[in-house]
Order: sequence, then structure tokens, then C-alpha cells
Amino acid sequence: MDKTIEQTFEELEEIMEKLEDPDTSLEDSFGYYEAGMKLVKACGEKIDKVEKQMIVLQEGEGANGDG
Repeated sequence: MDKTIEQTFEELEEIMEKLEDPDTSLEDSFGYYEAGMKLVKACGEKIDKVEKQMIVLQEGEGANGDG
């Protein structure tokens, strides 16, 4: 099952905390950074999908609402 945008943001927040932890090794930081960037990309794709759906709905309302 796909994660919600909210779940993705929660994961990103956890990663940010780990990156800010002074005890996190440089090697671990690179891994967290990579995981975070994948989450950012996935979240961006989900937001784009929702925006496109909203545009389609708005266009549909505009075409049907005038007649």
C-alpha cells in the first residue's frame, strides 16, 4: 500500500532528526540523505498527481457550470 503524503512527511521529519543528531556518522548521514531525497521525490510526484486531478475537476466544472 502506498504511503500517504502525511506519512511521507513524518518519515522525512524522522530522517531530518537523524541527520541533525551529532552522533550520526558521516556514512549514515549519506544513507539518510539518499532515503530522504527518495521520499521528497515520491511526495512531489503525489502532489503533482493531486494537482492534475484538481485541474481536470475544475475544467469539468467550468464546462458544465456555464450551460
